[in-house]
Amino acid sequence: MRLFTGIALPSHVLDRLLTLCSGVPGARWQDREQMHLTLRFIGEVDGKSFDDMRLALAQVRSSQFSLTLDSVGHFGERKRVHALWVGVPMVRELIALRDRIESVLVRYGQEPESRKYKPHVTLARLRDAPLDRVVSFLSANALFLAGPFAVEEFHLYSSHPGGGGSLYRIEESYPLNVVGAS
Repeated sequence: MRLFTGIALPSHVLDRLLTLCSGVPGARWQDREQMHLTLRFIGEVDGKSFDDMRLALAQVRSSQFSLTLDSVGHFGERKRVHALWVGVPMVRELIALRDRIESVLVRYGQEPESRKYKPHVTLARLRDAPLDRVVSFLSANALFLAGPFAVEEFHLYSSHPGGGGSLYRIEESYPLNVVGAS
C-alpha cells in the first residue's frame, strides 16, 4: 500500500481550483478527487505496517487552524516544467502539524523526510507543454486566491495507480483539537 498524509479541501475551494484547469496543452489536469494538500509522503507499506501507522498517527495532537491558497507556481526548470501548482502560505499551525506528523513517523521507523516542505496543491502534471503557454498560465493566474477555510482534521490516504493518474482514498481521519479545548 502506498501512503501519505494530507488535508482534504472543501468543496468551494475545489470549485475555485477547477476554474484554473485549462489552457496549457500537454497538461494532465488533476480532477476534483485528486486535489489535496500533502503533509507527508510515506511510501509503500505492508498490511501490518499500515495498521501500526494508523494507530501511530492517532497520537498527533494539533489545533485547528485556517488556510488560504494563493498564487500559482511550477516545479521544474524553466525549459522543463513538469508540474503546475497553487501555493499555500507557510502558516505556523500548518508547519506545526506537519512537524508533529513527521516526528511520529520517524519514531515509528520512517526515514526522516529529506526534502524541504513546500506546501502546495498540484493542479497538473506536464509533458512537453509549450513554455509560452505555461508562462501565460502563470501570469494570468498570479493573483489567484481561495479561502480562507478551516482545517479541522488531517487524513491518511492510500494511493492507487489509475489510467488518468493516481486514485486517492482516505483510509483514516484524525480530528484536530478545537483551539482552547483541552
